[in-house]
Amino acid sequence: MTETPQTAAPDERVKTRSRFREALIRPELGGICGTLLVFTFFLLTAFDSGMFNAQGTMNWTIVSAQFAIIAVGACLLMIAGEFDLSVGSMIGFAGMMIAIFSVTLGWPVWIAILVTFVLCIGIGALNGYIVVKTGLPSFIVTLAFLFILRGFTIFLPQTIERKTIIGGIRDVSDGDWLAALFGGKVFKGLFQWFGDIGLISTFERGTKAGQPVVDGIPMLVIWALALIFVGHFVLNRTRFGNWIFASGGNAQAARYVGVPVNRVKIAMFMFSAFCATVFAVCQVMEFGSAGADRGNLKEFEAIISVVIGGALLTGGYGSVLGAALGALIFGVVQQGLFFAGVESSLFRVFLGVILLLAVILNTYIRRMITGEK
Repeated sequence: MTETPQTAAPDERVKTRSRFREALIRPELGGICGTLLVFTFFLLTAFDSGMFNAQGTMNWTIVSAQFAIIAVGACLLMIAGEFDLSVGSMIGFAGMMIAIFSVTLGWPVWIAILVTFVLCIGIGALNGYIVVKTGLPSFIVTLAFLFILRGFTIFLPQTIERKTIIGGIRDVSDGDWLAALFGGKVFKGLFQWFGDIGLISTFERGTKAGQPVVDGIPMLVIWALALIFVGHFVLNRTRFGNWIFASGGNAQAARYVGVPVNRVKIAMFMFSAFCATVFAVCQVMEFGSAGADRGNLKEFEAIISVVIGGALLTGGYGSVLGAALGALIFGVVQQGLFFAGVESSLFRVFLGVILLLAVILNTYIRRMITGEK
């Protein structure tokens, strides 16, 4: 007589999740939903205004890229469990240092850029070192550096040049190999061809007659795409990415299994400073000048982009792609309000509303993950 095999009873300790539940806890969910809603709204209200033609699309793409560059750094740092409120001041400080080094002191622009990167990344490392060695909240430490850097950004040009805006950067950067990596454009020939065959509108008169209204992709956009790719790859495909999640999820437990939590956090502060400096260099190359007020409130816009993208304020959970979608939402809304004829000051109202909704959604997701009630 053969025994009939019995099916093992399911282990009650193992919680099964439906595909719907799995989708709900994806970090990018909020960013995807927000992006679909925003594009649907402006397709219905601003389609005929030129928002989605070549020039309009490039406008909101550039703005989104600006947000994305600093959002990538803020995202990885927040996943590691820390904040950097000095990002906005770092942007203004870095731009001013480049102007002083190159215009006032007469250094070659490529040297000015490299020295500025070293200086700002060093400040980021100092931020991280103070946080991990003193145990002080990063909110407080970086808030202090927000005021320190902003103060130096105003004091130095006033002392040296007797003004808070230094111009002439475009003139001294002409022909500089490194400046072209931040202020130039790529695929110019391709866009000229698009104009020649009628895919893109061209200027009809004047010195630019025959040239396409969009003559290339700015390096700002290329930098944003590169940082998004690198950030996503490191976070999801490398051991260091696992360390970032572990450092923000449970730092003490991560230390027990050999994760160098302090080094990870300091590295993320340095990367945040690197992203802020990339933004600053692209900005000064675009405008040809540096101003003491540049980067104002950018730290909050970066954090909001990350939160919209699904990162938890408590650390240990988030997505670079989600942060990029949050930046895209910002760029589209900021430009879309103009094309839709809506008062631009309402953009700040949108920031507050979308932040509140994102935090509520992320809190719900956190409770689903942890089983809290």
